[in-house]
Amino acid sequence: MFTGIVEELGKVKNISYGSRSIKLMISCSNVLEGSKIGDSIAVNGVCLTVTNMGNGYFAADVMPETLRRTSLRDMGIGSKVNLERALRLSDRLGGHIVSGHIDGIGTITQMEEEDNSVWYSIRTDGYILKYIIHKGSVAIDGTSLTVAYIDESLFKVSLIPHTRHMTVLGDKKTGDIVNIEVDQVAKYIEKLTLFNGEKTESKSNLTMDFLRDNGFL
Repeated sequence: MFTGIVEELGKVKNISYGSRSIKLMISCSNVLEGSKIGDSIAVNGVCLTVTNMGNGYFAADVMPETLRRTSLRDMGIGSKVNLERALRLSDRLGGHIVSGHIDGIGTITQMEEEDNSVWYSIRTDGYILKYIIHKGSVAIDGTSLTVAYIDESLFKVSLIPHTRHMTVLGDKKTGDIVNIEVDQVAKYIEKLTLFNGEKTESKSNLTMDFLRDNGFL
């Protein structure tokens, strides 16, 4: 689990290509502290497992399914990435509970300045929008943000200068693709509400005929 509070901006140092997968080598410093092989680090909001690490970098494998569903497929050498280590139980939860399991991607359709903030309009599919609510939380490239507007085709978030400076969102432009993870609570509620599994109650063999045959009636 993560909080959506980006700890560091890393940079893609190298990409090794498989037939349908890649291995990312990412330059960084802060997130290496206390990390070890097998730990989880969120890269632009995608939970990846550290498979190798050294002085100033870590490496992670990206499977085909992750490439199909996230913007990591568009990474190039030199690309900046948001980085966050997995949440410790003793940490402050500055953002919201983020799993690192991306629900889908969106496209930045407009960026509009308003005093010290910038509005980002993000268009995405209906199956994602149905889980997003006004003033709810959403993770964009692993950054925990508050939804300030939503309609049937897009939603908007507003970023302060600190967030733009500390995350890759500050380098984004209109037309760029971003990873989206919605709040998990809505998905669990939907699953429980629509669940039509088999009933598990055991059926009683007690009948009126049984009671009558055994002298109870």
